[in-house]
Amino acid sequence: MVEKVMGHSPSGLFGYSHLTGGYAGGQAEYVRVPFADVGLFKIPDGLTDEQVVFLTDIFPTGYMAAENCDIQPGDTVAIWGCGPVGQFAIRSALMLGAERVIAIDRVPERLQMAKAGGAEILNYEEVEVGEALKEMTGGRGPDSVMDAVGMEAHGMGLEGFYDQVMQAVKLERPNVLRQAIVACRKGGTVSVPGVYTGLVDKIPMGAFMNKGLTMKTGQTHLHRYLQPLLDRIQNGDIDPSFVITHCLPLEQASHGYEIFKHKQNNCIKIVLKPGQAA
Repeated sequence: MVEKVMGHSPSGLFGYSHLTGGYAGGQAEYVRVPFADVGLFKIPDGLTDEQVVFLTDIFPTGYMAAENCDIQPGDTVAIWGCGPVGQFAIRSALMLGAERVIAIDRVPERLQMAKAGGAEILNYEEVEVGEALKEMTGGRGPDSVMDAVGMEAHGMGLEGFYDQVMQAVKLERPNVLRQAIVACRKGGTVSVPGVYTGLVDKIPMGAFMNKGLTMKTGQTHLHRYLQPLLDRIQNGDIDPSFVITHCLPLEQASHGYEIFKHKQNNCIKIVLKPGQAA
């Protein structure tokens, strides 16, 4: 089925549905690891679990997304979405030499964490993002833009209502992708770590083509980044544990999903610990 929809079967990922191999997820006391001689990576002594656990997903995802922005010295990068991947993308963009990172979201605690990481922030419920980005960049637009939200973007006004209707007939909500393409400067780069699995509607291809934009996306090439990002942690460039807001025992996983989904208790990222007392 996947090959018929996408042309080829994509990568195999743990806990990511049958679209990517149907492998069970890793939130358990024990994990079966196929091809363990290839897939496992040894962590040296002296680092905590909290420092390295995100090497398995969101840190490389944010870093690759920033790398896909083709950042040059002095660049301005605009990032939609200040969830866990967006937070790592912000810090990665700065590590890779961006002069300015502008982070866009509506959740106060996420915006505050983005600001603490060095970003300028925009609340899209308070400002018109496209106009704000023009004003902040002298009318030029960001050098690169990033959709760190994906297919479940929350739209505003008639466009947001339209996307909700289209979702009912199995189309995805590319509100952020539309905004990013229109906001990006001529000749700029659109980086898309946000997940899409099917079809999207009303993408401004006229703006994309006529402005000469480049788009880079894809599932994260995780093994490529394990050693380089471990080196950055050991060198003190970043401590990935900054993103953790909650530590819960594995038995409370369903509660953790609820508070994350509904953005309760200032929840941004949860670490589940098998065997931890409730």
